[in-house]
Amino acid sequence: MTPLIEQRSEVGARAAYGSGSSTHDNQASSTLHVALLTGGGDKPYAHGMVEALTSVGMQIDFIGSDDLGAPELLRNPRVNFLNLRGDQRAGASVLTKIVRVLRYYAKLITYAARAKPKLFHVLWNNKVELFDRTLLMLYYKLLGKKVVFTAHNVNAGKRDSNDSWLNRVSLGIQYILCDHILVHTNGMKAEMASEFRIPESKVSVIPFGINNTIPNTSLSTVEARRQLSIKSDDKALLFFGNIAPYKGLEYLIAAFHELLRTNNTYRLVVIGKPKGPKSYWAETQRSLFSRDIADRVVAKIEYVPDEETELYFKAADVLILPYTHVFQSGVLFLGYSFGLPAIAADVGSLREEIVEGETGFVFKPRDSCDLARKIQTYFKSELFRKLEKRREEIKTYANEQYSWGRVTDIITKVYSSLL
Repeated sequence: MTPLIEQRSEVGARAAYGSGSSTHDNQASSTLHVALLTGGGDKPYAHGMVEALTSVGMQIDFIGSDDLGAPELLRNPRVNFLNLRGDQRAGASVLTKIVRVLRYYAKLITYAARAKPKLFHVLWNNKVELFDRTLLMLYYKLLGKKVVFTAHNVNAGKRDSNDSWLNRVSLGIQYILCDHILVHTNGMKAEMASEFRIPESKVSVIPFGINNTIPNTSLSTVEARRQLSIKSDDKALLFFGNIAPYKGLEYLIAAFHELLRTNNTYRLVVIGKPKGPKSYWAETQRSLFSRDIADRVVAKIEYVPDEETELYFKAADVLILPYTHVFQSGVLFLGYSFGLPAIAADVGSLREEIVEGETGFVFKPRDSCDLARKIQTYFKSELFRKLEKRREEIKTYANEQYSWGRVTDIITKVYSSLL
């Protein structure tokens, strides 16, 4: 392990284990019974959270759906899996979607009234954000529930350039009604205070727990590249996740055009489902599949199930995060779980999460020329030359720095302080 990664890992280990979870903390957590409301969000994150909380003895009511069920979850004696959301397949008719949303809210409201847990932890809101932020929150409070909310974005509307007065007011109401808020970066905590006047004492920063639920089989890099028709000497750049305006894919495509002018061994792998304005994807699609680069692009423009994810992270040489506005990225930590270095835009806390030259590089946001330069720098660096060894080091570093053990230590204290 390189000295800089080792130093950061030691800091993370001390934070996770240095103070230690006292016997008192362990006893306190073993008496806690909490309802975890997933809102149909990130499956690996939700499963990682459940596994971490139950590992310290907590009882969890897990409010999920068909797609959030998993054998290991259903077998866990400390988990009461409540499939209130049911079938969430995207191909349903509009009427079917409306009916199942209404049915879900009816079940959720009934559950809340009868639920044994006194503490509700909302990981994500449901489909009807305005209702969740206001009336549903008020309902929980009238029932005497303590509510912890994980804010993965302080204001996603601002990030997506569709902010409004109603959006800000409803967000403010939810933040005020919560008993405690969890965020993933110090920058998010500061924005909570500056934008919504939320007291710092009401907000805790937790690491973004490393993704340890995505299948990681014996599939080799050689075999993964063969399956995607990527040659051994190709330089494979991976873009993974939802394709939305704030993800900045257009800057990566522009940088890719620039790179191919001097070196035709680059390959661009784009995996993800379009989200947001159709006009944005239409324009991005034209550029991505333009005649001069189309034969160097590997694309799967759809949602990729967990069991297929490893194929792309093992085939790639580097993960690219060309984001224009974001605080943190689950995709970065997913990449780290496979030991994949990243080149990320200097937005939000991404600079804090990358050890320059050791786990990746940072470039100027919205600057395709600087991105192209950093990609060239990466492929000339020792990080790439010793990639096989470095991938193992990055995995070890990530498992220590972003362990669910650290997350659990903080959350246990938050829960206990509210009950």
